Amino acid sequence: MTDAQLDRVWSWITDPDHDVKALLVRDASGTAVGLAHYRPYFRPLAAAVAGHLDDLFVTPAARGMGAVDALLEALRTIARHRGWSKIRWITADDNHRARSKYDQVAERTMWVTYDMQVPPTAD
Repeated sequence: MTDAQLDRVWSWITDPDHDVKALLVRDASGTAVGLAHYRPYFRPLAAAVAGHLDDLFVTPAARGMGAVDALLEALRTIARHRGWSKIRWITADDNHRARSKYDQVAERTMWVTYDMQVPPTAD
């Protein structure tokens, strides 16, 4: 991530009117050891709004110590408060450690994800 990208994301997170938000989890000494970026997304065929977990990261040294549980539970609380119907996220097929946790707290779907690139317009 470049400094410009970091600045942009930080401006989103700190703007109370922007949809992108973040959660931090800290260890006993107050050091940030994990983060989650999330936002609402619309589900027209369900006539509902849900939450999308864009990023979930825990420092390697803090993995297995409850940081992911704390982040996911905080996100579940936010979703309940906002009336979201569910929380959805994607992960890499080979992200075995994270998937092991995700299998405990969520239902794996059958959906295959595609990314269609959008090149910039030529001026």
